[in-house]
Amino acid sequence: MSAALHLAKPEDLDKVLALVTAFHEEMEIKSSEDSRRAAIEPLLDGIPYGAVYLVGPTRAPIGYTVVTFSWSVEFGGMDGYIDELYIRPPVRKRGIATEVLISLPKTLAQAGIKALHLEVVREDESSHMLYARTRFQPRERHMMMTKEL
Repeated sequence: MSAALHLAKPEDLDKVLALVTAFHEEMEIKSSEDSRRAAIEPLLDGIPYGAVYLVGPTRAPIGYTVVTFSWSVEFGGMDGYIDELYIRPPVRKRGIATEVLISLPKTLAQAGIKALHLEVVREDESSHMLYARTRFQPRERHMMMTKEL
């Protein structure tokens, strides 16, 4: 099975929203249809703050990832943050997420991104192993903190 990445376009909105809904339900992320649409639609329309990539065949994607962008003095320029990564349950454990996490940084590096970050649930050992396999390292001196506005 191919983990080919395709930059999602406005015509992919329904496919992306179906995947986002499935991911949010699985992870128990509280979000409404309207909030998901409001978050995804501008990314598909080309807002420069992020991008959505479909994983697998564009007609019937098997997953998606959302990358958002910011500026980092520490890393010397634009950095990215994997906001969401989802692979459909029936095709998990086949190396697809590993392929995504190997090819995505290469693609982003070619576009000038200096560092790529992600967040992981502390107790999720499977994800820790996946991210370590693809050379993501915990930042020992740093912990993400959030303030909702």
